[in-house]
Amino acid sequence: MTAVALAGAELRRVLRDRTFLFFMVLLPVLIILLIGITISSNEEIRVGVVNEEPAALSSQLVRDLDRDVALSTESVDSRADAVAALRRGQISAAVVIPAGFDSGLRSGQDVELPVLTPTSAENSQAALSAISAVVGQHAAAVQAARFATAQGQRAFADNLAAATRLQADEPAVPLRTEVVDSASDYLPLGFSYSAPTMLVLFVFINALAGGAAMIQTRQYGILSRALAAPTRPRQLVLGETLCYLALTVGQAALIVAVGALLFGVDWGNPVAAAALVLVWAMVGTGAGMLSGTLFRTPEQAGAIGPAIGIAFGMLGGCMWPLEIVPEGVRVLGHITPHAWAVDAWVELLSRGGGLPDIAGYLGILALYAVVLFTLASLRLRRSLVTA
Repeated sequence: MTAVALAGAELRRVLRDRTFLFFMVLLPVLIILLIGITISSNEEIRVGVVNEEPAALSSQLVRDLDRDVALSTESVDSRADAVAALRRGQISAAVVIPAGFDSGLRSGQDVELPVLTPTSAENSQAALSAISAVVGQHAAAVQAARFATAQGQRAFADNLAAATRLQADEPAVPLRTEVVDSASDYLPLGFSYSAPTMLVLFVFINALAGGAAMIQTRQYGILSRALAAPTRPRQLVLGETLCYLALTVGQAALIVAVGALLFGVDWGNPVAAAALVLVWAMVGTGAGMLSGTLFRTPEQAGAIGPAIGIAFGMLGGCMWPLEIVPEGVRVLGHITPHAWAVDAWVELLSRGGGLPDIAGYLGILALYAVVLFTLASLRLRRSLVTA
């Protein structure tokens, strides 16, 4: 009961600290929201359309591009303006419908349709594919109308309208994708990768920064007064452990809820995900307690702890996938517990893994937690006995 009472008192004091609450609750949520908005905006392919000579066929192509669900089109006055918009990142691609587009198609000539894309745009290939599909459909209608007109069947405009109606009436061929090699090394897509990496990052960072609370507890003499009662040092160590574990589990649960409710993140097998969250919370608990015994002042814990957490997060794949870094950096990254936690989340979210599939990762993370907690407990018990 003494350990529970100490943990409760420590939690109440920490939760009254508005600065700590900001870094523990608001900052992770704000970053998750920012990443979610960024990813959502990247899913929309923005295309600028330059119609150098508006006419029936060119205007029809503009309408076809605008109706495509994969594209978000906007009118651009000139090719130079389109190039400027591409350089500023305002659009992902630009379609230039040249002068003479109508006359060339009606006479059966080949007409080139320039599509401008920057080499650095992530969705340039997706934009080219979507634009090609729309242009191909438009060209098919024009060819059908031209063929019917050549056979003496009504005027070109009437035949084009009929071909367009037939295209709309024809059922679309459904396209379904399925991963057939579930053991391949691919990453979760979009926010399904960002959410778990932010969980790994922030739980560890805030645990290190939370070491300031333990330092304040010592400075206020709370532990010394507790030892004056019939209380053993191990009860105080257990109380600090329960406090930190409650904080890390609470923050992890918050990030899981935000990811699931706001962005529809599927956290995979619930039992395996819960086990991974709990083991990572234990790693954060050990790191936070060790931080509270290593640093001498709360200011040191609040300044140096997050810097160490960010460095570990960068090495461990929280900022970018380790698959894109050199082999040496990847090996170095796995010195940190972060890399093993990220690997476990990839196993759950990309490959549909369960508890047996991440058992090895859980074992490695549990070993990290035991080492960190042992070091923190020894240092804390030594300081209590000395006091």
